[in-house]
Amino acid sequence: MELTLVVLIIIVGLTFDFTNGFHDAANAIATSISTRALTPRIALAMAAVMNFLGAFLGTEVAKTVGSGIIGAPEELSGLLLVMCALIGAIGWNIFTWWRGLPTSSSHALIGGLVGAALAASATVHWTGIVDKVLLPMLLSPLVGVALGYTLHTIILWTFRRSAPRPVTRRFRIAQTISAAAMGLGHGLQDAQKTMGVIVLAMVTAGWQDDFSVPLWVIAAVAAAMAAGTYSGGRRIITTLGRRIVHLDPPRGFAAETAATAVLYTTAFVFKAPISTTQTITAAILGAGATRRIKAVRWQVARSIGTAWILTFPGAGLPAAALYLILQAITGL
Repeated sequence: MELTLVVLIIIVGLTFDFTNGFHDAANAIATSISTRALTPRIALAMAAVMNFLGAFLGTEVAKTVGSGIIGAPEELSGLLLVMCALIGAIGWNIFTWWRGLPTSSSHALIGGLVGAALAASATVHWTGIVDKVLLPMLLSPLVGVALGYTLHTIILWTFRRSAPRPVTRRFRIAQTISAAAMGLGHGLQDAQKTMGVIVLAMVTAGWQDDFSVPLWVIAAVAAAMAAGTYSGGRRIITTLGRRIVHLDPPRGFAAETAATAVLYTTAFVFKAPISTTQTITAAILGAGATRRIKAVRWQVARSIGTAWILTFPGAGLPAAALYLILQAITGL
């Protein structure tokens, strides 16, 4: 039974990572597609490769997710907890993808873990959640808006006397670099969260004593995310690239560069599992607001904000309910 549950968790974890890939593919490439800097096929292929490579850049965020959110659960019921958390997160990812809402796969996973842990009466590290999840969740969009606005303002001032057409052409080329950097940052941040959950399952089963991430876990998670990214997620690409604000290449470059800076800083410096979705969406809002405040479709932004708020309970409640049901059926 233990072996079966661990194998199931790995399969479900990689499935979650695949949904993370197609759900969050828009994070790296929506602006480049909407500004026609890249074709959809080339953008998706590039994002998939960069997501794969980004997964190998670090494991500190994985250790935070594995050991800093909930206490390592014990025995078979603990493995059941981890599996239910993953299923709750997958369900929320699919629902929000269907609705075309760019919500956070990271927060869905953390919400699933907390919901299942509460149902199982397991330990929840509330201090870690506040320090590593809630505060970054609030601060990273604010920083993203400010950086996006500031960078595009600098671009406008720097090229204020330049002819628009050559500037646009140059920034289309620059967007290829910023989109690649964004894809690398997404792999760095989001792939590690699934690594952390798989390692948590192996620690629970007693297969390893610490939360270090084996190379095979990194490779499997990287491949699953890359495959999911290449499969698309065009509904969310449309929302991020066109429905929030009209983007041109300079604004797209500013938004991607701002979001990339936040992703790398939080991963390497603070080791915090932030939402790539929230960060790039906020950066797009900031860059778009330089035209004028009314240029941003705030009704769409409000819908996205509401979905962000609902992500924790949207993944946590189904995870908790599923845990209670399976516990009653299996007697674990």
